[in-house]
Amino acid sequence: MSNKATFKDISRTDITFFKNLFGNRCKTDKSDLQEYSSDETEDLEFVPSVVLIPENVQEIAEVLKYCNTQKIPVTPAGARTGLSGGSLPIYGGVLLSTEKLNRIISIDEKNHQVTTEPGVITQVLQDAVKEKGLFYPPDPASRGSCFIGGNIAENSGGPKAVKYGVTNEYVLNLEVVLPNGEIIWTGANVIKNATGYNLTQLIVGSEGTLGIVTKIVLKLRTHPTHDMLMLVPFYEAKKACQAVSSIFRAGIIPSGLEFMEKDALLLAQAFTEDFSIKVTDSHEAHLLIEVDGFDPERLMNECEEIISVLEEFETDEILFAESEAQKNTLWNLRRKVGEAVKGHSTYKEEDTVVPRFHLPQLLQSVKDIGNKYGFQSVCYGHAGDGNLHVNILKGTLSDELWNNELPKAIEEIFKKVVALGGTISGEHGIGLVQKPYMHIAFPEITLNLMREIKKVFDPNGILNPGKIF
Repeated sequence: MSNKATFKDISRTDITFFKNLFGNRCKTDKSDLQEYSSDETEDLEFVPSVVLIPENVQEIAEVLKYCNTQKIPVTPAGARTGLSGGSLPIYGGVLLSTEKLNRIISIDEKNHQVTTEPGVITQVLQDAVKEKGLFYPPDPASRGSCFIGGNIAENSGGPKAVKYGVTNEYVLNLEVVLPNGEIIWTGANVIKNATGYNLTQLIVGSEGTLGIVTKIVLKLRTHPTHDMLMLVPFYEAKKACQAVSSIFRAGIIPSGLEFMEKDALLLAQAFTEDFSIKVTDSHEAHLLIEVDGFDPERLMNECEEIISVLEEFETDEILFAESEAQKNTLWNLRRKVGEAVKGHSTYKEEDTVVPRFHLPQLLQSVKDIGNKYGFQSVCYGHAGDGNLHVNILKGTLSDELWNNELPKAIEEIFKKVVALGGTISGEHGIGLVQKPYMHIAFPEITLNLMREIKKVFDPNGILNPGKIF
């Protein structure tokens, strides 16, 4: 795939072209470039040569057409909340930000669809359709700041995925600018479509390596009118993981089922300065369980069924959220865990996922490997999906161990994940930091097919180079 030698350094002539096209939306000042040099991935930083902020699809097409001809790398970026380095301009060149493509174009109440630009914040879109009684379920932890375009790029999930599915299940059609500057629509605004290859789903999760998404058509649901939420403390983390599969095998599908180790919850409390939820030393882990729907009596019956299942697993007293404020507190603690861990220590986050029945084995393997290599991990995630976020803390580890031994430990974790029937990323993508481990998830023949797809879309390799492979 592409490397630094493939590309041309940006010249004064190139900058003149960009300034003529973008005016003051062409950024070359050192402070501006620094601002766009990182995302939320660890402590990585790559400074672009120029930042361009287009306002429409035609400007993006002009940039890509020019850069493709000149062999200039282009890295698309949105809110830069990613955790795999997907929007880092590792070869410099152009960083192209979608922040001004931030309009919700239309909400089609008759067909339960919304058409949006990629720079709309996910929660803003959710709130806008909710006003019409409609529901867009995918809700990553960063939904208050991440862009819907980034959700498309990474096929984001979030807590609601356990009942409602991830981003790709809601994407009907995409307007995409190809690396040569051509503009296409990938499908049609219909639920059923058996017309040729499914280019829409190929673009979803492609991490900005095949094209730049400029318009998105999403299907919507009717918004549930009621929900109930409970926090369940477990004396043993392993039993919390075991309980997850048992809930589903009892025929119950929660709208959220989240796992948090004790340390995850304690760090979130310290980060938010909210200690209203009691956490004791005897609680190794908690499950946050939500049910939603349209009939409160039915939801109460589901909660009673869940409690009946949990009786097998030696839980402490279950906390039922009695108000919207308490629900918001519980969800806020869960959503802030990632930020809390990052604020506590240098860390690496691995986004593992296995069939949910194997979650206890995965958790145990992570702890065993941590003991072997001497690192502490804080685990949490979307347990209902088998999606465990493994945060490895540097703490007092030496740079030698962190840089040279930890990759071996991560490789062991990923090999165990794949052996359990899972894979190495559930929702954060591969990007830059996970690409050394792709050979664990796929044989070479499969990786070569993916590389060939990339070449068909982007023969000069200019678009988000150095990612995935």
